[in-house]
Amino acid sequence: MTARAEAPVDSGRRGDEIRIGVALSAMGFVLAGLGACVAILARDLDEPTGRLALLSSGFAVGLLLVAVIGPRMLRRWQMPTVLALGSVVCAVGAVLIAVAPVYAVAIVGGLLVGLGGALLVLVAPLMLDGPTAAARLSRVNAVASGTGILAPLAIGTLDGQGPSGRLVMIAAAPPLLLLALLTRRSRRSEATPPWPAEEDQAGVPVLIDSAPAVGLGRKWRRVGRRVAMDVGVGWLRVVLAVAVEFCFVVWAVARLVATGLPMASAALLGSAFPIGMAVGRAIGPIRWRGWSPVLPSGALAALGTLLVSLFDVPAVVALGLVVAGLGVAPLYPVTLASLVATPGLSAARLSAIGALASGTAILVAPAALGVVARVVDLRTAYLVTLPLLAVLFLLSRRSGRASFV
Repeated sequence: MTARAEAPVDSGRRGDEIRIGVALSAMGFVLAGLGACVAILARDLDEPTGRLALLSSGFAVGLLLVAVIGPRMLRRWQMPTVLALGSVVCAVGAVLIAVAPVYAVAIVGGLLVGLGGALLVLVAPLMLDGPTAAARLSRVNAVASGTGILAPLAIGTLDGQGPSGRLVMIAAAPPLLLLALLTRRSRRSEATPPWPAEEDQAGVPVLIDSAPAVGLGRKWRRVGRRVAMDVGVGWLRVVLAVAVEFCFVVWAVARLVATGLPMASAALLGSAFPIGMAVGRAIGPIRWRGWSPVLPSGALAALGTLLVSLFDVPAVVALGLVVAGLGVAPLYPVTLASLVATPGLSAARLSAIGALASGTAILVAPAALGVVARVVDLRTAYLVTLPLLAVLFLLSRRSGRASFV
C-alpha cells in the first residue's frame, strides 16, 4: 500500500476515534453522574434510595435489548447511522433523568440512556478494531473518564446553590445531538458498507454469522468446543469487570452520604472514583512478565474496596474511591478487547456478546449490593466486590493464549 493510500486510512481511523471519543465522553458524563442522581432523585421524589437503584437497571435492560438486536441493525445499517441513533436516544434519556417529575419518568430516562449508550458501546470496538484495539479503546475511555470527573463536581456545585443537581445531566445532550448531526452529514460523502462486509473479516472463519445475537441455540453445535469455552470465559470476564465498576459508579455518593456528609459535599467528593478511573485509563494496562494486566489492576481495586468498606471517615473513603478507580479503569477495555479478538466469531457478534455481558453485570451487581446493604449496611455491602475480583483473577491467570490479556 502506498503512502498516498495509507493517508486516507489513517485519517479515517483518527476520525472514527474522535467520534467514538465524543460519544463515549458524553455517555461517560451521564454514567459518572448516575450515582449522584440516584441519591438526589431519592430526595427530590421522596423515594427510597434502594428503589432508585433501578435507574441502573433501566440502563442494563437497554444494553440487553441492543445485545439481541444489535447485529441485525449492523447488517442493515451503516455503523455511523447506528452511532447517530445511539447519540440521539442517549441524549433524550439524559434530559428525562434531569427533569423527571415522577419515578416512572426517571426510570424511562435510565432505559433510554441504556439503549442509546448500548448502541455506542456496540459500535465502539468495531470502529476501533485492529491490532491496537485495546490501546485505542483505553484512550477513548480515558477521555470519557476524564469528562466523567466533571459530572459529580458540577452536580454537587449546582445542588449546593439551590437547584437540583441532576439538572446538570442536560449538559450531555448538546454534544450528543451535534455528533448525530455531523455524523449524518459525513455519511453523505462516505460510502461505508454495513458491518460486517465480507472483505473486512480478516480471514477469521465466522462460524455463527446468521444466528440471532445471543440466541445461539443449535447454532452452537457448529462451533468447536474450544471456541464456545473461549467466548464463555471472555463473556464472564467482562461481566465481572463491569460489575465491580458499576458497584462503585452507582453507590459511591450514597456511601459518602452514609459517612455523615451533606448531599452536595458527597456529590463533590463522588468525583474521586471518576478521577481514579481517568488516571488509570490514561496510564493504560499494566503488563509485567507475561501476567495478565487484570492482576495488578484488580489488586488496586481490592485495596480501594477495603478502604471504602472498613473505614467510615469521609477522607479515607474518598481515597479508597480514587484507588479503586485506578484499579478498575483498565478492566473493561482489556476484557472487552480480549473478547472481541476471540477467533471463530464475527467481531459484530462478539461486540454484541460484550454488550450482553455489560447489561447482565449492570442489571445484577448494583441491585445485589443494594439488597445486601438492606440486610447489613452499605459499608459492609461493598465487600461483595472482593469475590467478584477473585473470580476475575482466576479467569485471568497466566496463559499462553494471546486472547487472555
